[in-house]
Amino acid sequence: QVQLVESGGGLVQPGGSLSLSCAASGSIFSIDVMGWYRQAPGKQREFLAFMSNDGSTNYVNSVKGRITISRDTAEGTMYLEINSLKPEDTAVYYCYATSSRDYYWGQGTQVTVSS
Repeated sequence: QVQLVESGGGLVQPGGSLSLSCAASGSIFSIDVMGWYRQAPGKQREFLAFMSNDGSTNYVNSVKGRITISRDTAEGTMYLEINSLKPEDTAVYYCYATSSRDYYWGQGTQVTVSS
């Protein structure tokens, strides 16, 4: 079992930056991939990025260039840097982790981009 807790959300002005964290606990050495999704009000959950244990990454094209994912595999932590924030980035951001065939989710952290 893996437990995930996100932090770092909040209110940010357009054009600003934010760093989100995801702390894993439990069987962290069983984790294969960690990544991020987000869900805006009234919309479906949207994939953003993931990073595998070997350091390979994948980003969704719509935010590529504005976000950077990183991980500390030994500590079981993951980060998401978001730059040049826009009002349409307002969403609940969720981290996830995969372990064999299991998916684990955090509770989400709210990011609001507004002046």
